[in-house]
Amino acid sequence: MDLLRFITCGSVDDGKSTLIGRLLYDSDAVSLDVLAALEEQNRTSAAGTVDLALLTDGLRAEREQGITIDVAHKYFTTPRRKFIITDTPGHVQYTRNMVTGASNADLAIVLVDARQGVVEQTRRHTIVSALLGIRRFVLAVNKIDLVGYSEAVFRDIVADYAAVAAQLGIKQLANIPISALHGDNVVRASANLPWYKGPNLLEYLETVSVAPDTTHEAARFQVQYVIRPQSAELPDYRGYAGRIQSGVYRRGQQVVVLPAGIETTLEAIEINQQAVEVAVAPQGVVLRLADDVDVSRGDTIVPADQAPEPTRELEATLCWMEERPLRAGRKLLVQHHAAKTKAVVQSILGKTNIQSFAQEDADEAKLNDIVRVRLKTATPLVADAYGQNRTTGAFILLDEQTGATLAAGLIETTELAYA
Repeated sequence: MDLLRFITCGSVDDGKSTLIGRLLYDSDAVSLDVLAALEEQNRTSAAGTVDLALLTDGLRAEREQGITIDVAHKYFTTPRRKFIITDTPGHVQYTRNMVTGASNADLAIVLVDARQGVVEQTRRHTIVSALLGIRRFVLAVNKIDLVGYSEAVFRDIVADYAAVAAQLGIKQLANIPISALHGDNVVRASANLPWYKGPNLLEYLETVSVAPDTTHEAARFQVQYVIRPQSAELPDYRGYAGRIQSGVYRRGQQVVVLPAGIETTLEAIEINQQAVEVAVAPQGVVLRLADDVDVSRGDTIVPADQAPEPTRELEATLCWMEERPLRAGRKLLVQHHAAKTKAVVQSILGKTNIQSFAQEDADEAKLNDIVRVRLKTATPLVADAYGQNRTTGAFILLDEQTGATLAAGLIETTELAYA
């Protein structure tokens, strides 16, 4: 079976955690001990209903406040597909956690309260999801029971969100009315929605096409660890461990080590200490080279005919995550997978207007702003534009002193700044 990773996002109290709980509960994906605890809670609850949000809201603060703060991952399987669900916070102050959850998702379920319609956080989470490379969206109009299962209300919200999707170039969009609390149209069709003729939510998730095969992308492998046993049995062994980020590697092919630009031959590929002829993304492997060259953590090994140009200058879109505003001239660290280098913000090129999605002039980025910047790094990075390679086109910015995460970044363009 294939695997679908998806997130739930939207504004606070739109019912994201309840929806995930309903998916797990109605698809019989809740363990017996957790089910027993929920049933006990149901017996003692004044409302007499099961609080399905408790299946994902694990922090004490979340339970006390009735909100989602942290990112929660849940796993379940149906006869047709495996799923990894990421529940992301709705509060604007936790947008940074939403970015984390969206970074590896194939699909986004955007929840909208049928009583509220499309609000600012709906727009913010949609644009962040689109910027992070998600191409498949589901508009789930939740709490449809609280508006009398009205088709007119549903159609109005669908029209409003269609305008948002059009501005962002979203082409794969499904519109589904649901009630997560009562289970209408989540796992089973609902008699309360006779006017809706489409699939229920789970049926759609089971049949939507999954992420494209990254083995067709240019091959990329970044060294995470250099293996030197220095034992009598393996006196000359030198291997480079890491995960193939995209593409295919074959024993015997010509490769180049970047950013140094040293060419050599891929002598061996090992998976679980066994030699193989071919390895593909996203397998973890150890690569061995024919020549004794200088390779360190963070270096990239790529086929010679697919090598990108290392760069020290790039334009990127950032989701800023710190209370202190970002201004041109600030020095920070760029973490690009295992590679880390100092960098300076040369300029802020513009800020995205959450309402219109237009680029506006800006001289700083405040908390949760989405801005486009120009960065210059101290050492060259081996990276691709995010639109070409979602894995190698993403990075984070760190504080030089504390190591705290300041921003999530997506590379828009790169420029060769050295020769």
